[in-house]
Formats: sequence, structure tokens, C-alpha cells
Amino acid sequence: MEYLYERYIKTKKQREWFDKIDALAGGFAKRADRYDQKSEFPFENVEELKEAGYLSLTIPTEFGGEGLSLYEFVLLQERIATGDAATALCLGWHLGCFLELAEERTWDDDIFQMLCEKVVNDRMLVNRAATEPATGSPTRGGMPQTTAFQNGDLWIINGRKTFTSMAPALDYAIVSAQIGTGKKGNFLISMKSEGVSIEETWDTVAMRGTRSDDLIMKDIKVENDALVEQDRGKSELPKAWLLHIPACYIGVAVAARNEAVHFAKTYKPNSLPGPIGEVPEVQRKVGEMELELFHARELLYSVALKWGNDPHDRMQMGPELMAVKHIVTNAAAKVVDLAMRIVGARSLAMSNPLQRHYRDVRAGLHNPPMDDMVISTLAKRALDK
Repeated sequence: MEYLYERYIKTKKQREWFDKIDALAGGFAKRADRYDQKSEFPFENVEELKEAGYLSLTIPTEFGGEGLSLYEFVLLQERIATGDAATALCLGWHLGCFLELAEERTWDDDIFQMLCEKVVNDRMLVNRAATEPATGSPTRGGMPQTTAFQNGDLWIINGRKTFTSMAPALDYAIVSAQIGTGKKGNFLISMKSEGVSIEETWDTVAMRGTRSDDLIMKDIKVENDALVEQDRGKSELPKAWLLHIPACYIGVAVAARNEAVHFAKTYKPNSLPGPIGEVPEVQRKVGEMELELFHARELLYSVALKWGNDPHDRMQMGPELMAVKHIVTNAAAKVVDLAMRIVGARSLAMSNPLQRHYRDVRAGLHNPPMDDMVISTLAKRALDK
């Protein structure tokens, strides 16, 4: 499996971090079925990543973090996902928050530094909470139904957020809310605040370990400086950090590919003189998996590298970033399907990790941006030129 990664490891620092994560990912894979079947949050995995300093990966070096780039973030996230997809997706949201904030610097410097130092020193976990029952994905532009009203020197916040990944483990949530007619703001809220609770609603067939339960806020009182972001209009950068999503799902595909290749090399039915990997049709399917992975991963890493190397082009990279998500997540689903065709009915056994990979990889189709938005954006760009 080494050749799948060696071509993308370009520096000594990348090698050091990759080796560190590679050593942990094997343990994640051994525990993945247990977390999935019990729908439990992978506390043990996250604790090991905390010990490794992974929570500080995208925090600026000036605040004690590692200051790693989008490219390095994507590389490490893929490897984690090959071990356990739910763990990767959860940490991707946390690290993505800080990569975005580090690049855009839209927060008050003191507040941002405070939060960074809490992560570095106290290993705090952070995620955005933006999705709601009435609005769906925040990428669709709906106004949050969560409300925030000023009362003297305080804000009073009420609402419900769905799909709050890592809900049982979060220390802080960045919560979107209406702050006036047609206006939206984001508040930094401690999960220990009075009025914060978690409702265990997460009951899905995929990514069960993310524990993306509902966040309930009832008359939460926060100081004025908890309002960390307000509407920024159209000047904000494209959300390159969302490449952690395709990185996660292509990691699932690599895991499925590895299972299928191992099976093809070792399964020897008595109807054949050797393993099924010698059968031309099986070889064709293995070759198709390799092509899909090569195409998807080259695109993912080349665009991530461009983001880092060409900062002046970032404002124009929105459609490219969206296209990467579409192409890579759909390719990942195809690879998993091919892997299951190679293994056959055994892949449907609950004891076989392929059935988990099949369920998990489908979740990528419902992470932002959605396929229809990607295609519409690309069409408009072409027709407007």
C-alpha cells in the first residue's frame, strides 16, 4: 500500500506527520466496527490524536500550532479515514474551522488567539453548528431559525442545531443565529454553558460514530464578545477547507480497495487452480479501482497544492474546489462498489468491513456542496463567459 502515499509525501515534515498518523490508523481500523455497530463516539481514537498533537495541526504557529497547509491537512485526513471514517470526518470539521479562521483572520485577534491556545494547551474540540431542521444545509443559504437577542450586555440565544458532529465530545460550538431582521451572526459558545444540552437523535446507517446529534440551546446567556462573526457578504474566500470531505471518502475507498485486493490475492476456490486475482475479470475490476483512485487523488492533491502555492488565485478557485468534491466522492462510491463486486456476497456480512465502507461512503453524497450545486455552478461559469 505504500505506493498509494509515497508520491504525495514531499517534505520531511510531511513524512514525520504521516508516519505518526499511519501508526495510529491501524488501531483505528481495529476498533472501527465496534464503534459503528454500537453507534458510539470514538473517544479512544480522538484521545490518541490529542496525545499526538493532531488537534493543533492547522492552528497558526504564532499561537503554538503546527501551521500545516491545506495539502498536508488533506493528506493526513485521508490516512485517518482509511482506518476509521467517522474519526476522520469529525476531526476534519475541527481542523477545518481553524484552517479557515487562520487564512481569513475575520475574528478579533484576542478571541482567536484565546481559542487557539485552548486547543493547544487544553486540547479543546471545536465545531461549527449551522444546520437546522427548517433550513437544511447552510450552503443553501437559508436563514437560521436560532435566534439571538441583546439584553443589556448579554446575548440570549435559543434554537436547535442538527448534524452537530462530535456532539458528546465538543468543548465549544460556533453557532449561527439570527441577530436581527435578515442578519446573521456566529457565536462562540462553551458546551458547558447553562442552557446547552444534547439530544441523542443520531440514528443513521452511515458515519454512525460521528454522533452528529442535536444541539439544543435554551435561553443561553453569553457576553458581547461571543459574537465572533457577522455577515461578510461575497468577499469571503471559497471554503477550501471543505476538501477534508472528499479526502475522508477517498480514504474509505482506499480501505475498500485494500480489502478487495487482499481477498483477490488470497481467496482460492477449489474450482480454480489459483487465487481469483488470476481471473481476467477480477483483474479488470482491480484495474478499474486503481484508475478511479488515481484520477480522484491526483485531482484532490493537485487542487489542494494549488491553493497553497497560488494564494492570489484563491478567489477564483470556488468552482474548482466544488468540482473536486463532486468527482472524488462519486469516484469513492464507485471504488467501494467495485470492491464489493470482487469480494461478492461475503462483502455483505456484518463481520466484513466492506459493508461499513459501503454505508459510510454514501454519506459523502450528502455533505456539502451537493452534486446539483456543483453542476449548476460549473454550467453558469461556462455560460457567463
